[in-house]
Formats: sequence, structure tokens, C-alpha cells
Amino acid sequence: MACLLLATLFISFNGLVPLVHSYGHANTCRSFCGNLTLDYPFAVRPGCGHPGFRELLFCINDVLMLHISSGSYRVLDIDYAYEALVLHDPHMSTCDSIVLGHRGNGFVVESWRAPYLNPTPDNVFMLLGCSAQSPLYQGFPGKHLPCRNVSGLGCEEYYGCSAWDAIGPRRTGILYGSGPPDCCAMPYETVKAVNLSRLDCQGYSSAYSRAPLRVSGPDEWAYGIQVKYSVQGNEGFCRACEATGGSCGYDIDGNSDLCMCGSWNSTSNCDSAHSAASYTRIWSSEVPLAGMI
Repeated sequence: MACLLLATLFISFNGLVPLVHSYGHANTCRSFCGNLTLDYPFAVRPGCGHPGFRELLFCINDVLMLHISSGSYRVLDIDYAYEALVLHDPHMSTCDSIVLGHRGNGFVVESWRAPYLNPTPDNVFMLLGCSAQSPLYQGFPGKHLPCRNVSGLGCEEYYGCSAWDAIGPRRTGILYGSGPPDCCAMPYETVKAVNLSRLDCQGYSSAYSRAPLRVSGPDEWAYGIQVKYSVQGNEGFCRACEATGGSCGYDIDGNSDLCMCGSWNSTSNCDSAHSAASYTRIWSSEVPLAGMI
């Protein structure tokens, strides 16, 4: 009888041990790609991260790529404190190279993803070789072109790059008859989508401010597309989930929020899921033995 009682206690205790240890489980969604850490709201595993960023990032040979409707971009940096990414388009012009021929991606994000992902206000897009018939210049007769500097970055300074030496840029385009300027700088908000084909432009460059750092010229600019991301008020759910040892994710069928708690998921946090699972586990361990005592 004593042996049977000890066996009962041993089995019941064993039923509790995995639950106690699993409460402090590791983050199942955090991962790495090259030297970049992927954490909420981003992930490369289905069901992890925020649904607004699903099917967005792909790790290919230790290179993190971001894919949207306008094309694929290499992710150079993720700043979780500033909530921003820096993207690289291999066909984007820089101070060392002018790329024309409609080869650049530009930047166009899907309408459903737009609330979560947009270039930062201090990111300048410099559109190159746009025709006089471009939508950019419609409704802006004469000198009233939409081109302007953004955070101190603009075409007049960009013309100072050595890459322009072989082209000899046309700096002014007062009337459409004489042609628009070879470079027109503007913030993303002006056009909402940098689609080179629709805008009838040959290429583009993109740079962003590194304030408070001071740079002496366009050869020291930070070239790339700096994109601000937002989870649209979802921080509370994820904080509660992570505070109880969970990983933030979503239901891949309905895109609703889920807190991943090891071997189970919760729609709130791992405290509620753990309590329910503990009750079930203890009950299933002890009931068969109760009739044997």
C-alpha cells in the first residue's frame, strides 16, 4: 500500500514538472539572419510576429530580404528602438553610380500593408530623368515644380556627385518645352508610391538624414530607404504576452493575435493558458490512480 502511494505521488509530481519548467520557455519566434536579429514584430517563421508583416521577410543564404509589390530589397539594419529598417535596392543610384533605364524598384507597398510600413519623413526620394509628361509635373506649370529639399537633402547637392560628370545634368527646367530637371527631390508623402513606370522616370536615388550627425556633402549621405514600421496599437497585447514568458504571434488562418506558450497558444497571455493546461494535466495524471488506492 505504501509503495502504491509513493508511486501515485511520483507520477503526479512528474506530471507537474514539465509544466513548471515549460512556464519559463525560450522565445520560439526570435531568430537570426546573418548579423541581424529578428524579433517582434518581424519573423521569418509563419505564425510568428505581427500579421501586418507576414510574408514580408525572407532569409536567403544569411541575407535578409524584404519583399513588397515593387520588388525585393536587402535589409541592412533593423533599429528596434527607433522602429525603422534600412533597405538597399541594387539598382538605386548613389553618389558613385547613376542607374537609369527604369531598372530601380522604387518603393510601392501593398495597400493593406501601408498602415504598418512607410518611408520616414526625413527620407528623400530623388527621381531621375522624368519626362515632361510625368504625373509629377502635371498641375505645376512654369517654375512651380513639386521638387524640394527634404531634411537638407536635395538635387542641387546631389548634382555635386562625381557620377554626374559623364552626364552633365540639366539643373533647371522652367518650362516643359525646355524639359524638366534631370533630378526632382521630394518626400514619399508627396507621391505615396515611387513607381518609376507610372511616374515615367528613368531611375531614382534615396537617402535619409543621419541627424544630429553633420555631413559635408552628398558623398557622405546615407543612401538607402529608411522605412518606419508600426504595429498600430498592438503593443499592449505583446507586452502582456512576453511578460508571462510567451512569444507574440498570430493565427495564420484568421490573422488574430496569439501568445505562443511553448506547447500551447493563448489569445491573451501565458498565465491564463498555463493555469488551464496545469489543471488538465494534473487531472489526467491522478484520476486513473485514484481507483487503485
